[in-house]
Amino acid sequence: MLYFINVFSDGGDIFNLFRYITFRAGGAFFTALCFGFIFGQPLINFLKKKQKNGQPIRPDGPEHHQILKAGTPTMGGVLILGAMLTGSILWARLDNVYVWVVLLVTIGFGLLGFVDDYKKVINRDSKGLSKSIRLLTGLLISLIASTLTMSVHSENLSGFIAFPIFKGALFYLGWFFIPFAMLVIVGSANAVNLTDGLDGLAVMPVMIAGGALGIIAYAVGRVDFSEYLDVHYVSGTGEILIIVSARASALSRAAIVFPVSGVSSESHTRKTLK
Repeated sequence: MLYFINVFSDGGDIFNLFRYITFRAGGAFFTALCFGFIFGQPLINFLKKKQKNGQPIRPDGPEHHQILKAGTPTMGGVLILGAMLTGSILWARLDNVYVWVVLLVTIGFGLLGFVDDYKKVINRDSKGLSKSIRLLTGLLISLIASTLTMSVHSENLSGFIAFPIFKGALFYLGWFFIPFAMLVIVGSANAVNLTDGLDGLAVMPVMIAGGALGIIAYAVGRVDFSEYLDVHYVSGTGEILIIVSARASALSRAAIVFPVSGVSSESHTRKTLK
């Protein structure tokens, strides 16, 4: 949104900074951070007030969880999602399809996690949504995202997957690109569930993987970098760095706030921000 401020630039003033992805990525980071500082504690107080009994604890978990985690409020991922979306929408180019694809997946899985957590709290049951509903919803979200991605790729890249280790190597999948992309999206989302279990354990893998994604997207979205690295140029992907930057800020803030305040964001986070 703020990208369009650069129309007031004559080429050498402060407004010209809004053209640069790196500047806007920094702006998204600090915007998400400020969002966390402003709304973090009020949200925590609200969750504690509304969820007096906290989240139901799974009976098949470690025994000490029944004592230590009893009464812990959930839905802390709302803060992460809100901070990330605020930073992304303010600083990313909203005329970029890749931005909307990433936001679609983020919002979609975020709502799925919210409904799952809400059902657990209301029904006082640790099961939440059924596995089939979660899987089918995730597949639907990934189907829309992968179809949109394939439709905006250039003709020489549409339906292909690249192997950056092997210079110039492309493997043609055709329409099988869509189920492959669906498998990657849903698999990545559920992979965080396998690493989760301790406070903060889900945050670091997401930040590391997201950071790598942002760097790669920025590199292949620049003509000079892609030529130097001898990888395929994909116009517009550099904007993903802004979303990744906002996500990193939101996650880092949440990692500090939630363990101290006794609010759980595990279930919501692992469904929201993979």
